[in-house]
Amino acid sequence: MNGYLIFPLLATAGVALVVQNLLMVRITESVSTVVITLVINSAMGLVLLLCFLLVRNGLAGISETIQAIRPWVILPGLLGSFFVFTGIVGYQSVGAAVTIAVLVSSQLTTGMLVDAYKTQAAPSPLSVLGALLLIAGVMLILRGRG
Repeated sequence: MNGYLIFPLLATAGVALVVQNLLMVRITESVSTVVITLVINSAMGLVLLLCFLLVRNGLAGISETIQAIRPWVILPGLLGSFFVFTGIVGYQSVGAAVTIAVLVSSQLTTGMLVDAYKTQAAPSPLSVLGALLLIAGVMLILRGRG
């Protein structure tokens, strides 16, 4: 994909994630448990993705999907559901800004550690400074809440 398209795509995904969480909080407020919200979210995603796969690849796509299933492939779905669950709970209890700030800072820190492990090189001082400034921003947001 064109490098110039990645950043607008990522920014759009960030906006979409905020909208998704706001809508999911609304769903959660109208049902008895957040698990129902998660089931609705996962079911809608599964149905839409299956339709897309069928249109794009036909039954061969379904066959390939089934053949690709291994015991460990359950983990990404569980981790994704955990992420969505914590987002909903965070939006409800501490608000969008704090939830996003903590999620982004923890993702950035973990991402930097993963990149350092993969490249066998320490992050640059500017990258570390950027991460520290982001974490400082999270602290300021938390303090600003009272």
